[in-house]
Amino acid sequence: MFADLRLFFAFLLTFAYLTANAAECPDWPPERALNEVNRLQQQIDLWDDSYHRQGRSLVADELYDQSRARLTQWRHCFNLSLSANPLRTARGTLLHPIAHTGLDKLHDRPAVEKWLRDRVDVWAQPKIDGVAVTLVYRNGLLAQAISRGDGKSGQDWTAPARQIPAIPQRLSQAQDLIVQGELYWRLTDHMQARAGSLNARASVAGLMARKVLSAEQAAGIDLFVWDWPQGPASVPERAAALTTLGFPSTTAYSQPIASVIEAERWRDHWYRSPLPFASDGIVLRQNQRPAAERWQARSPYWAIAWKYPFAQTLAEVRQVHFKIGRTGRITPVLELTPVKLDDRQIKRVSVSSLQRWQALDIRPGDQVAISLAGLTIPRLDSVVLRSSERGELNPPQAADFHSLSCWQPTPGCESQFLARLTWLGSKQGLALPNVGPGTWEKLLATGRLEGLLDWLTLDAQELATIDGFGERSAARLADSFNQARQRPFAHWLKALGLPPTGQAHLGDSWQALAQRDIEQWQTEAGIGPGRAGQLTAFFRDSQVLALSETLRDAGIDGF
Repeated sequence: MFADLRLFFAFLLTFAYLTANAAECPDWPPERALNEVNRLQQQIDLWDDSYHRQGRSLVADELYDQSRARLTQWRHCFNLSLSANPLRTARGTLLHPIAHTGLDKLHDRPAVEKWLRDRVDVWAQPKIDGVAVTLVYRNGLLAQAISRGDGKSGQDWTAPARQIPAIPQRLSQAQDLIVQGELYWRLTDHMQARAGSLNARASVAGLMARKVLSAEQAAGIDLFVWDWPQGPASVPERAAALTTLGFPSTTAYSQPIASVIEAERWRDHWYRSPLPFASDGIVLRQNQRPAAERWQARSPYWAIAWKYPFAQTLAEVRQVHFKIGRTGRITPVLELTPVKLDDRQIKRVSVSSLQRWQALDIRPGDQVAISLAGLTIPRLDSVVLRSSERGELNPPQAADFHSLSCWQPTPGCESQFLARLTWLGSKQGLALPNVGPGTWEKLLATGRLEGLLDWLTLDAQELATIDGFGERSAARLADSFNQARQRPFAHWLKALGLPPTGQAHLGDSWQALAQRDIEQWQTEAGIGPGRAGQLTAFFRDSQVLALSETLRDAGIDGF
């Protein structure tokens, strides 16, 4: 919308980023600082060239903006020269008769409120996610279509433009005319908050690079004229006149606003309402502007973009931890420099599996893209930039961990052992009141839990001597531990980690279950060869047998 809005990195975004992160300059020696800056610069150069010259977007706009802000921050931290012009490879063969301006981008309400201060006659429009174009008419006939390029010159898009029904080939009046607008891929009831941009812009950019379009391709492209540089003075007058000339109407998407509250209302409305196009924010523009001949290929003072909330945020990896679950599954977890996404502070994110971490090869210092799954759960999307230094990590070996490993907190087993305790006390196990992961962590830290059932011998008096447990909390915890002794046999089986048994009849005797072989287990409903083997292995494991003896000595029913 209003030119290829990505072309200019927003000064105000950069300023806000630097202000928010002024105390967060990386602690790098000069050589590494130069390597990291050059590495990020090369990545951004690749994105710029692909986007502006080839019409392909390799990264989401918001990740691009944040990466460029980070580059500016790093250059500021280490007193390095400014980065290269992102448009240097975008120059085309045709000069624009009137320069394409860009837009500074704002991301928060206070910045918008400050921009609106002392401005009057301001209008809001959706910031359409398409490709910018200049259309030149002579004597009412389409003469040229020019891509955004570097704002001064662009590529000749006249041939594909003549095939697009949404672009008027002949105006209703025989006059000379220059308009600037956005070519976008037409969508049906597209809700940006729910569906995102769907790579719609890249689809149009790819088609406009062709000389010949199919009828279906041409019909899928629509036009939104967002400026008539030499047209009437006001937004509604320009919109009405353009509609009369034969351009698609934009009246419904041009709304007057007098305050940040109204701007916010339209921003939220267009973010959550069904629209025929993808968008990534709104454009605020005032009627008062200089003559078109004075426009320059840079961000103007009379218009600004207010972006939608980030769907993705860029985060730096501080550490990589490996969490081992009760069954031995290894889940890498990234500890992040805290970032905000949709008003949530995110400090860590799961990589979901050891195999995925190995494929992505994530190390401390890497920059990763984070989004929210279901609007609440942090999700790792991709690695955006790898650090120049690849620190050595020693991940656990998958073969060392399984459903029958780590019954004691021996070195390397602490994570799985804690997971076993957490499961034991949870609703899936013994449902012990006032007992959670923090409880077990405190007990483990004291060295009082060398086995899965050592807590059975702890009384209120001993618990009260442990840091973090007062007299009342120790009494409550002791009561919870005593309640465990009354839990049914079936609950104890689940608490110990018995593999799922489906509808199998278990009875009330450990000894009877321990005597079953694979064939006997397979006679039970829902038990196949694989599960039968797991159950047999469980009841014959020496560590599990030792636990059953402990429970028998403690007088637990069934053992």
